[in-house]
Amino acid sequence: MSYFKAYVLMLIIATLSTFTVAVPQVPCYFIFGDSLYDNGNNNHLVTEARANFPPYGIDFPDGPTGRFSNGRNIADVIAQLLGFENSIPPYASANREDIHRGVNYASGSAGIRDESGQHMGGRISLNQQVAHHATTILQLVDLNGNGNLSQVREHLNKCIYTVAMGNNDFINNYFAPNYYKTSSLYTTEEYAETLVQQYTKQLLQLYDYGARNFAVSGAGYSGCAPAIMARYETNVCVDEVNVAVVQFNARLAAALVDLGSKLCTAKFIYIDPPLGYSTDFNVTDQPCCDVSPTIGIGEGQCAPNQVPCAARQNYVFWDAFHPTESISLVDGASVYAAMSPFYASSKENFISDA
Repeated sequence: MSYFKAYVLMLIIATLSTFTVAVPQVPCYFIFGDSLYDNGNNNHLVTEARANFPPYGIDFPDGPTGRFSNGRNIADVIAQLLGFENSIPPYASANREDIHRGVNYASGSAGIRDESGQHMGGRISLNQQVAHHATTILQLVDLNGNGNLSQVREHLNKCIYTVAMGNNDFINNYFAPNYYKTSSLYTTEEYAETLVQQYTKQLLQLYDYGARNFAVSGAGYSGCAPAIMARYETNVCVDEVNVAVVQFNARLAAALVDLGSKLCTAKFIYIDPPLGYSTDFNVTDQPCCDVSPTIGIGEGQCAPNQVPCAARQNYVFWDAFHPTESISLVDGASVYAAMSPFYASSKENFISDA
């Protein structure tokens, strides 16, 4: 990361505790993703992928809410920087009167492929998340009073859509051969191509529903997650996993360029996953919380009601898969900065409509 970019990100992060605007920079923000963005959609599912118990949420004002973090997650940070007074509500509990400002559909252990994460129990795949968005649109039409779909679509055209999927298609599918056959059916290159083809269709479905401003994150380098290193019985990043992720991300970035060239009314921004973090985070390979095996709790997640590390601001990983709030501040600020073409171009129009 260049010095200038790092400086800009630090300025953005420094504003998070006091960031306020008269109105949000965009009228609404819709979130699709996995446990990095989930803020409560899995709470009532029969699943091992849940985080609505302590020590999750130890640094969040509302305590354990279903966020796989000690505090805010990436979606919370982005929403705050966009100027929303509160976090975007999860689909599972969103109030009908509030959905005009956005909905969070993200679900822990969910993937681009429907079967990804199924060994952990219930989850809401990207296909299901897109279907839930269709339901939200029908609710917006109903709330609009006169049932005018075109007005709702004009509203959605001004919104930001972040989509962050693919992690579980690797860690809870391709690289979990005890549960899935994909690694015997595809090479990593073939699998990446298959994933991107399906992902592209899902993004096109959102486009057909009215989405125009897409920020799509590449899959993270999960080969460096403590849980994956433990799975491979090593104390260094697992290159096999990270190389497969690189192949997927390269194809995804190219596919977004192609979509942008074909869909002239839409903007697609590819968000690079972080390659690493500064030495300010001096614990990079160990989770902050105790992830000892617990019945009913997924691999690498915090054991319930244990006391986590004290210096959480120094840790990259909260549990053995998910980042601490400190890292989410960095990642969320980076995504927000990359999305500037969306809110810079739409803010004037939105304010004039308010």
